[in-house]
Amino acid sequence: MFSDGSRFSLQSDSRRTFIWRAPGTRYHQETITERHRYGGAGVLVWGGIILGSRTHLHVQIGTMTSQIYRDDILEQHVRFFRGAIGAQFVFMDDNARPHRANIVSECLQSEDITRMDWSAFSSNLKPVEHVMDMLGRRVAARQPPPTCLRELRRALLFEWCNIPQDQIDNLILSMPRRCTDCIASSGRHTIGSIKRNSTCSATVSPAGLLSSFIK
Repeated sequence: MFSDGSRFSLQSDSRRTFIWRAPGTRYHQETITERHRYGGAGVLVWGGIILGSRTHLHVQIGTMTSQIYRDDILEQHVRFFRGAIGAQFVFMDDNARPHRANIVSECLQSEDITRMDWSAFSSNLKPVEHVMDMLGRRVAARQPPPTCLRELRRALLFEWCNIPQDQIDNLILSMPRRCTDCIASSGRHTIGSIKRNSTCSATVSPAGLLSSFIK
C-alpha cells in the first residue's frame, strides 16, 4: 500500500509562474523551482492506494500526532488491508515525524505489517503523491469552490471517491518506469516526478526500489 498525508487549504497555493523555455528543456534542472507553500485555513488528509482499491480518505482539522496516526489511520484503515491481503502486504508511508514514533513502530510490529524503506526526499516517486495532486485539481475545479472547512471536507471526500480506479492503477503500474527514469536522471527531476515538489534522493537507492517492484 502506498500512503500519503497532504494538506489542502481554502486559499489556492499554486502561485504558478509562466516562463519561456527552449524546446526540449522543460525538465532541465535550471528551469525548475521547487516550492513548499500553503496558505489560508486548511485540513490534513490521509489516504492509501493499492491495485484495485483505496482506503477511505481520513480528513483531520488540526495536527496529526503519532497517537492519532496510530489510532485513526493504522488501526482503522491499514490493518484491515493487511488482514485482507495477507503476509505479502507491504506498507509505505511518507516519512513524516509522527509516523516514526515508537508507538507507531510497535503497532506495525504487533499487526505484523512490513514497512517499506523510503527516502524522505523522493516523495514524488510515490504514485499516491500524484493521486493527491489529482484530488487537489478536482477540488480546485469545483464551481462554486469550497468557502469553509466543512465544504472543503465534503469536497475532498466526494472527489476522492470519484477518482477513477484505473487512473490510480496506472500510476501504481508505472513504478518500475519511475524508478528507471530516476536512475537514468541521476536523481534529478523526471517527467514522472515533476508534479509538486519532487527530486530523488540517494538515501534509499532507486535501484533498490526498482528491484522490489520487478520481483
